[in-house]
Amino acid sequence: MNTMETQAKPVLYGYYRSSCSWRVRIAFALKGIEYEQKPVNLIKDGGQQLTDQFKAINPMQQVPAVTIDGITLSQSLAIIQYIEETRPQPRLLPADPKQRAHVRIICDIIASGIQPLQNLYVIQKIGAEKVQWAQHFINRGFEALEPILKQTAGKYCVGDEISMADICLVPQVYNAERFKVDMSQFPTIRRLNQTLIEIDAFKASHPSHQPDTPDDLQA
Repeated sequence: MNTMETQAKPVLYGYYRSSCSWRVRIAFALKGIEYEQKPVNLIKDGGQQLTDQFKAINPMQQVPAVTIDGITLSQSLAIIQYIEETRPQPRLLPADPKQRAHVRIICDIIASGIQPLQNLYVIQKIGAEKVQWAQHFINRGFEALEPILKQTAGKYCVGDEISMADICLVPQVYNAERFKVDMSQFPTIRRLNQTLIEIDAFKASHPSHQPDTPDDLQA
């Protein structure tokens, strides 16, 4: 890795309300990594992610994508794991292998079992039933996640250290609230989220504080 690569700021291609982009923003904030943002509007002009220009950056035509250390990465968990492996402090995966496994289970439930079923691309295909569709799959995922978190949680999702599990949880709760999911059914998830959203890294990375946040949604 040459000096220029290590000195250049990472560039995040994302969208203010994308939960996957938010995960990466949280990771950068927790690690104290300065980065540039190049917003990709998923709504405007039919979706800027669908342009040939962005397809050259991420062939899946999804956000986030990150240029870092001379390479371009996509998929939020792969990006976060690369950041973790190259910039290990503060750590986002526990030292204990069993706890690491719990973190990965929680991440996979959210990133594979919940979020893809209610993301913008899928919701746009559903039509009039989109709210009910999203509620169904978020509820289904949270019904699995709640008893797991009862077993694994301390102050945070797995024990008392912030991990990738927390990075995945907060944006998914934000989505749940957007789709009017009754969070009283999930007291552990709700408690963890309330704790996490008071942490500076989660506040700074919130969708209401981004360069591309519409004026009426800025906090």
